Parts: sequence; structure tokens; C-alpha cells
Amino acid sequence: MSNLDLSIGGRNFTVACAPGEEAHISALGQLIDAKVASMNGAAGQGEARMMLFAALLLADELHELKYGNGPAPAPEPPPAPPKMDPAVAEKLEAIAISLENCALHLESTGRDA
Repeated sequence: MSNLDLSIGGRNFTVACAPGEEAHISALGQLIDAKVASMNGAAGQGEARMMLFAALLLADELHELKYGNGPAPAPEPPPAPPKMDPAVAEKLEAIAISLENCALHLESTGRDA
């Protein structure tokens, strides 16, 4: 791991990154710093609040790039489970009943499986 110093909003942060990722992380830090600098009155904000606003602004930009100006599309519903063959369902039910009966028998005799 490499340590990298970033300056964001006039504050210094040390972050760890994988070797070879320093330039990429540094560029991301500069992007965040530019976003903080573009926010009016960010200098007077607390660190957490400043980062929250910067993250929201960047997330909004990402959203617009992905979806345009509209709301994000609704997630697609999960696919319906496949239909089970009634004969297979009956056999599984019979096996489950048989297993329950075995468990009850073992419990009544005081033996563990």
C-alpha cells in the first residue's frame, strides 16, 4: 500500500492506495477539491458537511451522465421463480414429512442424529 497526501478544501488528507494507483487517486482528489472550491461558502463548513456536499454534487453529475435530467429508472422486478412440476413438489413434500417424522422419533427416544 502507498500513502498519498490529498489537499481538499484547504485541508490535508492522507489516504492509502494500491501501488500504481497514486496518479489516479490524486486526480480524483483534485476533482473533489475543484468541486469543493466551486461551492459557495464551503470554507466555513465543517469537514464532514463539506465532503457531504461535494459528494452530493458529484453524485448528481454522475446521475445526469447516466440518466439525463430525469429520475433514475425504477429497478426491474426480479424474475419470477420457475414453475415447479407438481409431481416433484409432491415428492419433496413427502420427503420433508418423512424427515420431520424421523426427527420427532429421534427426539422422543432421546438420541441425537
